[in-house]
Amino acid sequence: MELIGSSYKGDTKNGRMDGKGEYTFPTETKYEGEMKDGMFHGKGVLHFPNGSKYEATWENGIAKQGSFTFADGLQYQEKDWDYCDGYDRRFYSERCNGLRPAGESQLTDLHPPCLIPDGCYDCGDGFYDPNTRVVTSHSGRFLRKADDSEHEWIVRTCRKAWDEVAGVDPEKSVATIPEETSNIN
Repeated sequence: MELIGSSYKGDTKNGRMDGKGEYTFPTETKYEGEMKDGMFHGKGVLHFPNGSKYEATWENGIAKQGSFTFADGLQYQEKDWDYCDGYDRRFYSERCNGLRPAGESQLTDLHPPCLIPDGCYDCGDGFYDPNTRVVTSHSGRFLRKADDSEHEWIVRTCRKAWDEVAGVDPEKSVATIPEETSNIN
């Protein structure tokens, strides 16, 4: 386990995980639950570093039945999923707590949103630096190296830290165009 960066605390039998225990993966994802003959077996929970979890019944290392809960408490439903479906684009926290008043729009499920480092994108579970192609957690811990597909998706769809002045260009503003050249009535 030390060779790959994982660890185990718990019951053993014949030098293998057996009984109740906690297995930590190199990614800091943790499994807490029942083990048998070195495998997840019985009831157990995978806790992900971002706060989400997967509770399941395991059989010889394979999840047979389980449920996924996002870090914000939203529980995934395989059928009749009505969250973020194109008709209702509210964040889960807005569904639970209501919409903010006009002028206080919510940009992410967290309000106020995390400050994005210069030149980076907020890709949901952390920040993405397109120069290094690395995703780090919001606290700065390495999560993964993005492949070409994820890079393209993040750059196309995710919020970016402003690296340029945002606002009105006074030369192109309707308010500064002389009346005789303006098409506004």
